[in-house]
Amino acid sequence: MVDAESFIDEATEEISEKVGDAHAIIALSGGVDSSVAAALAYRAIGDQLTPVYVDTGLMRKGETEGIRETFDYMDSLRVVEAQERFLDALAGVTDPEEKRKVIGEQFIREFEREARDTDADYLVQGTIYPDRIESEGNIKSHHNVGGLPDVVDFEGIVEPVRDLYKDEVREVARALDLEEVVSERMPFPGPGLAVRVVGEVTAEKVEVAREACHVVEEELEEYDPWQAFAAVVGKGTGVKGDNRVHGWIVAVRSVESRDGMTARAQELSWETLQRIQSRITGQNDNVARVVYDVTHKPPATIEYE
Repeated sequence: MVDAESFIDEATEEISEKVGDAHAIIALSGGVDSSVAAALAYRAIGDQLTPVYVDTGLMRKGETEGIRETFDYMDSLRVVEAQERFLDALAGVTDPEEKRKVIGEQFIREFEREARDTDADYLVQGTIYPDRIESEGNIKSHHNVGGLPDVVDFEGIVEPVRDLYKDEVREVARALDLEEVVSERMPFPGPGLAVRVVGEVTAEKVEVAREACHVVEEELEEYDPWQAFAAVVGKGTGVKGDNRVHGWIVAVRSVESRDGMTARAQELSWETLQRIQSRITGQNDNVARVVYDVTHKPPATIEYE
């Protein structure tokens, strides 16, 4: 386990030395990894840092409002409305690896635009060790590692938590006195809901996934999962009232893990599962059925794509 206090001292010194007198932007998503990276960078270079949150349209319900509230102490926070650009870039893309690369490149282009506007030479991001392992091991390309384009218009990319596992990042977050809503927050994939939509990403499928994920997170809070969410996996026949519908199939997933490298599907009560399916199908006329994923990691990954 990491010595959090020593790590904070070493990381802030490293950031300060790398960035020097230049300016940097931090890719802020609201998750614990980028939040810790932001807090470390803010300690190291202060006003030389501009936090940038890109609203891709693929985020959790209420994410943008939450970002504004949590990071209001950073006066230079920028919120970029990029929903249309991301959905346009993803149109027609169905391969999971291609999705991640499209999203990775779109993120970089958004950050490059903000960097030019703020005269920033460096990009700080919250890449952690499992991101590197899975990308370099060809398990999946994380948007901030294997999904990065070959040409990036930054003098350097700074990754202060690149050698930490998720549980170690949480230890550092607690040592930094970050709010519990950040330090204990459930992981959320960098590409967002795009990897919780199997096949082509559309506005309709994303909205179904967003609302279903919100239901799952609320209903499973008492189980304290490492990660819990819903994914839109296809279409199936159903009945709503007296009418036949050909609606979305939503898969619910809830796992226990220490660091995300392996995971076990949680055993949920029948009553809980029925409550989840009732809420998801009741709130969305286009959802025909809800299923529960009992697969561990391995052989599955935690996310669907």
